[in-house]
Formats: sequence, structure tokens, C-alpha cells
Amino acid sequence: MSILLSGRWPEAERDQWLALLSAALPEERFVLAPEPEVEIAVVANPAPGALQGLPRLGFIQSLWAGVEKLLADETLPPGIPLARMVDPAMNEAMPQTALWAVLGLHRGFFQVQAQQRRREWRQPAQPRAAEWRVLVLGLGELGGRVAQALAAQGYAVSGYSRSPAALAGVRCLHGGLEVLDAALAEADTVINLLPLTAATRGLFDAARLARFKPGAGLVNLARGAHVQEADLLDALARGRPGHAVLDVFQQEPLPAEHAFWGHEQITVLPHTAAQTDARSAAALVAANVRAWRAGSPLAHGVSRERAY
Repeated sequence: MSILLSGRWPEAERDQWLALLSAALPEERFVLAPEPEVEIAVVANPAPGALQGLPRLGFIQSLWAGVEKLLADETLPPGIPLARMVDPAMNEAMPQTALWAVLGLHRGFFQVQAQQRRREWRQPAQPRAAEWRVLVLGLGELGGRVAQALAAQGYAVSGYSRSPAALAGVRCLHGGLEVLDAALAEADTVINLLPLTAATRGLFDAARLARFKPGAGLVNLARGAHVQEADLLDALARGRPGHAVLDVFQQEPLPAEHAFWGHEQITVLPHTAAQTDARSAAALVAANVRAWRAGSPLAHGVSRERAY
């Protein structure tokens, strides 16, 4: 019996995970190459086909929160339970980044930063937090925490999800994309934390961006494929949205020649809004491995039909 650790990552990062997982699961044997005895695979964006030919494979644990790339692998063995990573440390970091972005947009701090480069002294308007309407898209583990953290700071927060949700201090909306479209026109800041699925890929295209309130902000902390990048550049030129804070991109690292780098209406983050902390994540992996061995329910199981 063994556990396969597989991913596309620097050797030093792989070795860190191996050390932490081995310490958290001293009773298990970890291997870095496929072998017939593998029963569990712990993966981080593995190469397509990496999980083929494992006759005893019974459980796959992802070290990433998003599993769309894993599910896109046509060689992924069907019917095997799959769990995603919901790291407690990431749950703390994402609301911090979201609050920073909302404050920057609400208080005009990104505008002031651009003014500094031009040596301009202009004070932006300062509406109250209760007058600033924030729409959080996706009310799962991360989105729900972000929505409630912003509501606790006094913002007027609405949240959108496909299925019904109930969160204290948050106006929760659910349903099809027509519900989302109606909510976009009211928001001063839109924070995207939706999962990437066939329905949400390319969600922010020219038509949907045109529904934004003039001058509103877009904060994308989910997946780069949610945004049609050329459409966003055109939309910013029209002022809908007025500014974008982007942590994720269609190609990463963002190419040096990309138009986003020097764009005054775009704030670029290097996919650092909320990084998995290997220390707390290893403990979660260990708990799921032991649960699977015992035949108990897994934490954060993935529905292949929903793709999250």
C-alpha cells in the first residue's frame, strides 16, 4: 500500500509537501512515481495521464482548491472519490485580500496611487461603507467567508450563488445567470469567487461587463478563464468597470508584454490573494486519508457533475 504524491511544481516545493505529509501520516508510505500498490493519490495539477494504470487507486486528494484542470484530464479514472483542498489558512487570507481590494476601490486608493505617479493632489470622494454595495459571486467556503467579513466592516453586501444560501448580514441571491445580471447593475464592487465550470468559463465577456454600473470595480480572485481579457480592456475604456483588481489570468505568469501590466485601471496581483499553507493543508490531507481508510465520509468531496 502506498500514496502517490504527484504534481507539476519545483522540486523544493515538492520536497516540502513530502516532508510535511510524511510527518502527518507516519503510518503511510509515500512514493513519487506510479506503482501498482498505489491506493491514494495526493496531487497538485498533475500532468495529464499521471493517474493512469493504477489498478488499486481508490481516492484522489487535490492540494488545490480548484479541480477544473484535474477534471479536464480525459484519462482521469472514473468513479473514484475526489476531494479538493479547503485550507483553513487560505480561508483567513482570502477575506483579507478582498477587504483590501474593496477598501482600495471604495476609498479611491488605487486612483490616488495613479495620481501620485502624476504628482496630482486630488482628494477622492469618501462615501460611507454602508453606501458602498458589494456583490460577492460564489457563496461557498471562500465566498461565504469573504461576504461575511465585508458585511462585518459595514458594507452593504449581496451574494450570488447557483443554489440557495443563508448568511448573516448578507443579502443572498440564487438562480440562473439572469439573477446575476440583474445584481451587477447595482454593485459598486463585484468580487468573483465562482468555481470554473462550463457555465462560468468566459463569464465576464463584453455583454456582461456592459451591465456593470459605470465606474464600478471588478475583483477577480477565482480563475483567469472567467474573464475575456480583450473584452475587459475594451470595457475599461468605456468605464464599465472603472477599475479591475486581478489575481488570476488566462496565462500565468502574466507575460511581460501583456497590456494589463501598464494599464492605469488595472491592479495586477501575482496569484497571491490566498495561498495554500502546506502546514495546515497537510493536516487536512491526513484527516481525509484516515477517513477513507476507515470508510468514513470525506471532507470537501467533489461532484464531478458540478465540477466542484
